[in-house]
Amino acid sequence: MIGLDVYLYPDGIRVADPDDIIRWEKERELYDPHVRLFVALFPYNPSLMSPNPNTSEELPFQRGQVIKVYGDKDADGFYHGECAGRFGYIPSNMVAEIPVYDGDLKLELFQQGFLPEAYSPPESRALSSITAPSSITAPSSITAPSSMSSEASSSVPDDVKVRRMVAIFDYDPWESSPNLDMEDELPFKTGDIIYVFGEMDSDGFYYGDLHGCRGLIPSNYVEALPWN
Repeated sequence: MIGLDVYLYPDGIRVADPDDIIRWEKERELYDPHVRLFVALFPYNPSLMSPNPNTSEELPFQRGQVIKVYGDKDADGFYHGECAGRFGYIPSNMVAEIPVYDGDLKLELFQQGFLPEAYSPPESRALSSITAPSSITAPSSITAPSSMSSEASSSVPDDVKVRRMVAIFDYDPWESSPNLDMEDELPFKTGDIIYVFGEMDSDGFYYGDLHGCRGLIPSNYVEALPWN
């Protein structure tokens, strides 16, 4: 006796081909509670934004895109997952988990490819209400504001460009940083005002001051805040 896989269509039954079987296996994964869905909070281009020298195994994605994730993040702060038919690594600080656990709904969302607003996690909805300001920078004559400690401002060169940034998400380097030397980074809360010195570095971090403490700040967690 020969066993055959069959597919039930609305208009009848036919024998499944290899592509059908592969598709069924992928769909069945979404009923596994260890396979979760995440939404991209920001667009990500590994070749331009990754802190890693080898980006060939990382996934690019667009803001709002739904990503299938397998298991927990690794020691470097990356998940392994699937997006738009490709498999690879995803930086955990660029995505948020979608709180959906029903297998049918997970399958529907993943097949859509992008997340409807109704299912957005709180941080994704908060992001959608923020309009990135035009490239406003503080005039060169502005120095560190008086709310900064004298210790923090005394070592800043007179000609450095100082800008205000506002945190749009909470950030705990020990939980979210993709870097191994996270002790050089600043933790902060949503709404904190951070004073940034100079330009963003090649890894996507600013150097800034928060309440007299200085350190590195991930650029995708803050937005420019005009002086007036």
